[in-house]
Amino acid sequence: MSGGGRILAIGGHEFNSRRGNGAICDLIVDLADSAHPRICLLPTASGDPADQIVSFRRAFGERGCEPSAISLFRLGTSPVDLRAQLLAQDAIYVGGGSMVNLLAIWRAHGLDRLLRECIDEEILICGQSAGAMCWFEGGITCSSGRPAPVGGLGVLPGSACVHFRAEPERRDRFIRGIREQELPSGLGLEDQTAALFEGGALAQSFSGREEAAVWEVSGEGERRLPSRPISDPQPAIDSLSPEILELRRTLASRAPRRRSRVSRVGRPH
Repeated sequence: MSGGGRILAIGGHEFNSRRGNGAICDLIVDLADSAHPRICLLPTASGDPADQIVSFRRAFGERGCEPSAISLFRLGTSPVDLRAQLLAQDAIYVGGGSMVNLLAIWRAHGLDRLLRECIDEEILICGQSAGAMCWFEGGITCSSGRPAPVGGLGVLPGSACVHFRAEPERRDRFIRGIREQELPSGLGLEDQTAALFEGGALAQSFSGREEAAVWEVSGEGERRLPSRPISDPQPAIDSLSPEILELRRTLASRAPRRRSRVSRVGRPH
């Protein structure tokens, strides 16, 4: 990889209040290094779902960003100048899904070459799950069902495995693939963790949950890497105690139900 391009590979991330997800969003905004970062979502790997785009816009819009999204599946009805839009960003976020489908569609539209140009222009590239593994020489995909090795773009050296502790079958296949030399040594990325590469070299790893880690995996075994802890600005829903969650549900069930705002002729305004 040439120049000082930066890629943030995220093991697993969503745009919701699950513990660690907000911290990852904040990290991306910090790394974008702009007062009002322009950030574009590429949700290709999961088929450009509308709900993902809405959640992305909300998560980054409330952080002072200018979010946008490119739907390759809708270019026929909503054409976009891909090069102009992507090169105008401070950050590009690649969503998760099928890594095999992602690479095939990108290559059909020339995005594999265009995104390398964005990297050379020092636009921050972020990706979670398939959107993280695709930058390495290889990874473990579940695109066809069972976990299997697959080649990536080779922008980053080595291999990667996402959801490293959450999906034991994927993790085991990654370790076996490295041991049997199907894949080069690489990184195991747990959910809500990230690894930042600068100029093709690992610069720092981050953890949005105290128990989550980034792992160096080789034929000799696994080694937990030191990671910088990052935290959400306020407790997420899943960090609340069961007692508090139960109290919330009880109070909600006792609350008086509001009448629907319907006109007297029976149609909502």
